[in-house]
Amino acid sequence: MTTDAWVNETLYAAWGQRFLVKRELARVKSDFQDIMVFESHTHGRVMLLDGVVQITEADEFVYQEMLAHVPLLAHGAAKRVLIIGAGDGGVLRRVLQHRTVEHATMVEIDGEVIRLAKEFLPGIAGDAWTDPRAEVIVGDGIDFVRKAADASYDVVIVDSTDPIGVGEVLFTDEFYANCARLLTGRGLVVNQCGVPFMQADELRETSLRRARAFADVWAYVAAVPTYVGGCMTLGWAAKDATLRAVPADEIRRRADIAGVLDTTGYWTPEIHAAAFHLPPYIARHLPRR
Repeated sequence: MTTDAWVNETLYAAWGQRFLVKRELARVKSDFQDIMVFESHTHGRVMLLDGVVQITEADEFVYQEMLAHVPLLAHGAAKRVLIIGAGDGGVLRRVLQHRTVEHATMVEIDGEVIRLAKEFLPGIAGDAWTDPRAEVIVGDGIDFVRKAADASYDVVIVDSTDPIGVGEVLFTDEFYANCARLLTGRGLVVNQCGVPFMQADELRETSLRRARAFADVWAYVAAVPTYVGGCMTLGWAAKDATLRAVPADEIRRRADIAGVLDTTGYWTPEIHAAAFHLPPYIARHLPRR
């Protein structure tokens, strides 16, 4: 449906952004949330969940690359990866770009997100849906991590909405404790922690929860244009504190072996290393040991 209407995204109660809609593609109420997909004049196709922008074709690469490449290359030998959420398939695609990954399990609670992404945003996931290393499960991520075998994954990547509604249960003590249990000895988990300029409580509270289960808790940043409010934080929780201090030269070597070097639009070995060096207004919300 062609339209000249504006889509308004209201954030943080008194601030937001808006997009001029070229064409509305889908509007669905699933069992979990309201989903809208539209074609914009400036950012390509856009998906909203409950009125909040989740992904745009124009800048998805920033978020997806940093959420996937940073933990996998910091680990250096990840073979089995668990992805919670990420129903658009973008994280799955980036994980499977690593030829060193043997198996990637993706658990998304809302099958409608997957269906609509396949139909209207096919370029986000590319061929990831049919990659033989991929296992895509429509189900509850909380239940999956609760039942997963000990030490069955090397890296967990959580791509969820903010800790309200359907995403709330992915920020609990139980969830992080189960992540620690199902991870191998050098395992780590990363998850989005919001824009700390406006969502400092989210970063601070989830970091404290992760610190109850992991030895090393920190965050790293990415500048995603449509996640307004400044740098976005990606929460980091690892069993081995040395993983976030790998120098750029070693990250470059690992990226070359994995097959992802020079394939990115945002991530580089230098950005990888620098992303952990936080400005004081962000770092002060993280636990000190």
